[in-house]
Amino acid sequence: MATSQIPQIINLAGKSALITGASSGIGRSTAVLFRQLGASVIAVARNADRLKELVEECETIKQPPEFQGFIHAVSADVTREDDVDSLFTSVQQKFGDKFDILINNAGLLEKGSILETDTKQYDRVMDLNLKAIYNITAKAAQYLINAKGNVVNVSSVNGMRSFPGVLAYNISKAGVDQLTRCVALELAAQGVRVNSVNPGVTVTELHRRSGMDDKAYQSFLDHSKSTHALGRAGQSIEVARAIAFLASDAASFITGVTLPVDGGRHAMCPR
Repeated sequence: MATSQIPQIINLAGKSALITGASSGIGRSTAVLFRQLGASVIAVARNADRLKELVEECETIKQPPEFQGFIHAVSADVTREDDVDSLFTSVQQKFGDKFDILINNAGLLEKGSILETDTKQYDRVMDLNLKAIYNITAKAAQYLINAKGNVVNVSSVNGMRSFPGVLAYNISKAGVDQLTRCVALELAAQGVRVNSVNPGVTVTELHRRSGMDDKAYQSFLDHSKSTHALGRAGQSIEVARAIAFLASDAASFITGVTLPVDGGRHAMCPR
């Protein structure tokens, strides 16, 4: 078969996707990649200015005629019930009573051990990293059932392995992994697949937002050379590609999976 005749394995043309945390990092890379692959996207984040920049970038993407679609930005805080209700009003207006793909990506990292993490911090992390995913997935479920669609949750290697000093974050990501498996089983009979990706250290703004200055962050990235089997931190596009695979028909027989995208970190043991 000539190269030009080889079908594109990951093709999202004609698909519709809702992506949270889309203004930066993994979420932004995923939104851009989905548009490149032909999907229509509702991009959700709190930062309206960054969403505007994302839309402008996506509108410059040149696509073949069969890859028609759009990107629509919604500024929302997914921990706020009113914002989520307004978001799904936009979903109904743009996608009707079904859409194909839900990407639960919004999240935050905060430092703190059991000696330092008070209940306010714990609730703040859990509200965004786990409760918001639960709420959005529940509201999206019927849309996804109507479309025989799928969910990809963005978890972390911290959900699979234990690391000190980020206790609430670890617990939230372990919860995301369990949520992924449970909802996968609950919705399988309706034809809906549910999976997660579990990144290792990935170059985004997540760690800077946790309080690291430039020097500390660079030291952290340098340390990642020894904590990841492939000898480096990951890039957001590398995680986005895994998300696109799981969200595509190429992964049609995959559900309930927590997929490490972590340069082998999940397989390593301290020595």
